[in-house]
Amino acid sequence: MTVVEMRKLSMQWGLAPVLDQVNLNMQPGERLAIVGPSGCGKSTVLRLLAGLLLPTGGELKLFGENQEYLRLDQSTPPDVRLVFQNPALLGSLTVEENVGFILMRGGRLKSNEIKARVLDCLEAVGLYDVADQYPGQLSGGMQKRVSFARALVNQTNNAKNSMPLVLYDEPTAGLDPVACTRIEDLIVKTTAVAKGCSIVVSHVRSTIERSAQRVLMLYGGKFQWDGSIDEFRQTDNPYVAQFRSGSLKGPMQHVEH
Repeated sequence: MTVVEMRKLSMQWGLAPVLDQVNLNMQPGERLAIVGPSGCGKSTVLRLLAGLLLPTGGELKLFGENQEYLRLDQSTPPDVRLVFQNPALLGSLTVEENVGFILMRGGRLKSNEIKARVLDCLEAVGLYDVADQYPGQLSGGMQKRVSFARALVNQTNNAKNSMPLVLYDEPTAGLDPVACTRIEDLIVKTTAVAKGCSIVVSHVRSTIERSAQRVLMLYGGKFQWDGSIDEFRQTDNPYVAQFRSGSLKGPMQHVEH
């Protein structure tokens, strides 16, 4: 089953098209990176996939089903999990309570079952010994890993499909190189553990190359290039070449926001 299918998908704010009739197919197990300059619409793609926005034109299918309603308006939404750039943890709750929050709200599991699942997910991201701590006691990198555990534990929410789509919005922004490496490895690991697929939006070269198998270059409302990581490193496509080099010369013009 195709996980993501976009057909002539458009998203417009006012008179300016953010996405202009783009097409995309994504298969189970794929790890995709979407790259491009700031303000080009990468986060908009994630919000459309997460069901936080609806396209203004074209067709979006997730797991073979048309997405015609916002996530909050669907009784059984597709299993799409968004890991925000900011970990968005609740400071008044412990790590264990943050990770198990959705399961506790669901009310379908006993407390000991929730605890066991939460601890399994924390162990999967290398944080088995911080369950009783609060987010403010953790480093930025550790807080991001808690948000990864929270995304993993979501797979028990009885969504329609059993292979989640996990979306990462700038997961390594502001982290030191060692923390970046840990997070990049976790993206690969958590995608495999959840038995789904992932999309990473990032400006960080190492994150793109270590966490994805395939890269899409977004600019001017279009996917200007699509290829493997090896091709991304070598292509002379002018958009990718400018992105890799950080040059001011090229087809992409910087826009201040």
